[in-house]
Amino acid sequence: MTFSLADLALPIVQAPMAGGPSTVELAAAVCEAGGLGMVAGAGLSAQRLGEEIVLLRAATTAPFGVNLFSAPSPAVAPEVVEHYAASLAGEEGPLGEPRHDDDELHEKLALMVELRPPVVSFTFGCPHEPTVDRLRASGCAVWVTVTTPREAVYAAGVGADALIVQGVEAGGHRGSFDDVEPGDIGLLALLQLVAARTDLPLIAAGGIVTGRAIAGVLAAGASAAQLGTALMRTPEAGTPAEHRELMAEGMRPTGLTRAYSGRTARGIVNRFQQSHADAPSAYPQVNHLTAPLRAAARAAGDAEAFNLWAGQAYPLASDRPAGELVTELANEARERLSEVAKMVEKPR
Repeated sequence: MTFSLADLALPIVQAPMAGGPSTVELAAAVCEAGGLGMVAGAGLSAQRLGEEIVLLRAATTAPFGVNLFSAPSPAVAPEVVEHYAASLAGEEGPLGEPRHDDDELHEKLALMVELRPPVVSFTFGCPHEPTVDRLRASGCAVWVTVTTPREAVYAAGVGADALIVQGVEAGGHRGSFDDVEPGDIGLLALLQLVAARTDLPLIAAGGIVTGRAIAGVLAAGASAAQLGTALMRTPEAGTPAEHRELMAEGMRPTGLTRAYSGRTARGIVNRFQQSHADAPSAYPQVNHLTAPLRAAARAAGDAEAFNLWAGQAYPLASDRPAGELVTELANEARERLSEVAKMVEKPR
């Protein structure tokens, strides 16, 4: 029998944050608190992903999930990426090879069938029906990230068990099927639109940092809230120190950009993001191209030159231990829902 959100003690899911913030320690802490921890499989080799799953299983007996990036769109013309590479000439650090690959997707899918994590979620697209059937037959629940009602209907049609409904407020990459036209609908509106078109369980994502926000999306029809930015300052997260400091200051706006990866993502605005606002939609070529630059900037502590993914409500994020934070947010959500129930029960 596949995993159900009803199996969770708390309706809280840790967002998979590839590239550093997601760690086994963070996922385990969320699991132990009663939520669903997630392993961010994107960017890891299939071998390393398998090792992280084994480590997480050793750290908790609770259910968890693994997130994968779906197969990318066809490669763009080489000259498009070459033009962008030329614009990076003034940046400190080397450039990478702008190759087009599938992030070992086939190997990772085989690994999921072998290791059978309770949940396998997908971002950047929807797996084909045979893939969904294969995963479900192995005991994995399949979740798909959607940013429009049309994507939600498609994902439901291939047999997804649940949908991660990602509003435009969300930090990090847009989970859209098509980066040329990424969904730009706010979470509250999107939840209503998707709920009108499918009966699947919905996991709300985007701008959820407080217990009140969790209460809000549950009241709007979500079965759980997915938190990413809210957990990025916790000690278990692998977020760089300079990134943490800017989040704690909370003074800068966030913006959408393709500058770092060639796919639309939301981050705290910095010099690199502003300087390369014309980056093409060319994932994963641009992601590989800028990887050495970003690594060099992180090593140098230069927060103006690496990606600072964060959702719009990032100034509200806490640096408390993840387990304590999840418990506190759940309690706050519970109290707020109780308050709201009393408000609507008042006699006229």
